[in-house]
Amino acid sequence: MNENTLPLQIAAAPADNESTASASKRLCGWLARGVAGGLLMLGLTGCSALTQPIEGIPAHRLPTEFFAEPKNDLVRVDLSELTLEPPREYLVGPGDILGVYIEDVLPYSGPNAAPSPPPVNFPDATSTLPPSIGYPIAVQEDGSLSLPLIEPINVAGLTLDQVRDAIRDAYLDNQILQPHKARPIVTIIKERTVDVIVVREDNAAGGGGSSATLRGGTDRSATGGLIKLRAYQNDILHALVETGGLPGLNAKNEVRILRASNENRAVREAFMAKYRQMRDIAMQDPCACLPELPDDPTVLRIPLRVRPGESANLTQEQITLQSGDIVYIESRETEVFYTGGLLPGGEFPLPRDYDLDVLGAMAMVGSGVYSPSGRGGGGMGGGLAGGFSSIPPGRLFVLRQTPCDGQIAIEVDLTKAINDPRSRPLIQPGDILVLQHKPEEELLNFGIATFFTFGIRELFQGN
Repeated sequence: MNENTLPLQIAAAPADNESTASASKRLCGWLARGVAGGLLMLGLTGCSALTQPIEGIPAHRLPTEFFAEPKNDLVRVDLSELTLEPPREYLVGPGDILGVYIEDVLPYSGPNAAPSPPPVNFPDATSTLPPSIGYPIAVQEDGSLSLPLIEPINVAGLTLDQVRDAIRDAYLDNQILQPHKARPIVTIIKERTVDVIVVREDNAAGGGGSSATLRGGTDRSATGGLIKLRAYQNDILHALVETGGLPGLNAKNEVRILRASNENRAVREAFMAKYRQMRDIAMQDPCACLPELPDDPTVLRIPLRVRPGESANLTQEQITLQSGDIVYIESRETEVFYTGGLLPGGEFPLPRDYDLDVLGAMAMVGSGVYSPSGRGGGGMGGGLAGGFSSIPPGRLFVLRQTPCDGQIAIEVDLTKAINDPRSRPLIQPGDILVLQHKPEEELLNFGIATFFTFGIRELFQGN
């Protein structure tokens, strides 16, 4: 070895050691800044799976009593079950107004006077009756018809031809008319009506409405009033048609009938008294649950959608409305679900006529499966480090209420939910959907965020 070059090599050694030490310092500084920045990024992006864990039951192990009732296969009830079958001939009853003409009697004319022609009555625009002939005579509450010179005739349940024959026989029996003049004319001027109260909470003008306006944006006050239903049209279908049609999307798919008879009022009061007694007993025990209010036995619930091949099994008596009865269409404004976690927070309406599972609910709120748009475009579901995508969240929790103010958390693995329908439960009213990352996804996102935030910058600075 050349002696002249030895000092140079010895002199160069400190420079190499100095470069190595500087690189080590830079590496330690990079690691320190990377760890600190990664922890900061982890805090900013929300490490909820590690710091705020939710203990849930996997969806495929959920007991059947916690499943929502499917409604995709329901069909519209046969509307003919909601209407009365009219008789072949109109049967007279109390409240009818008949047109009666009896020569020389109604109106009275002297022996030498020419008989007066019968008056002609034209119905109003809403009536389906043809023009009638005769003087208006009302059928009394007891079903009798009062005419001049004879005792009242009971005409309840008779056809118009039978009423005419009864009038003719009565005047002949009393020898008031001769057979050749006993030719009365009987028509109907106005049918009897039934007064029914209809209360609707579906903004029933036109029978429509959008489920998007269940909460807010519209006046949720009920509409309704007193309607008069003609005889043999005093049924549920006619009451709905007279007030806007079938319930809109803002209303439940059922109709409630509240009877106004004294007997039903007494049964309803006894039912409520029994419930209040049960509630008072339960309130004395701090560990007992308050009893739920059962269905009122005096209220007739008529479903408007049934399973294929089934019917509402309604009798003619059930669908017949009497004076004072109340037809009630209830709003479904409480049929909503809520979202949180990495989903955009809010309150969303449930569809009325079809099922909504967890995947459909995520799509409804604007954050589909594997979508990088959690929290409206930010957070762990959004881009990281200036636009680099993170691993999307793969776990959804459905918080569902149970009886006695309890709760069950249903864990949905989104990967399994895509491949197995049994792993995506249906949404029920009141459910809360919380989207989170799995712990391993949080750690991978931490590594990705740290590398793209600090690692690449240090690589460029090192060069």
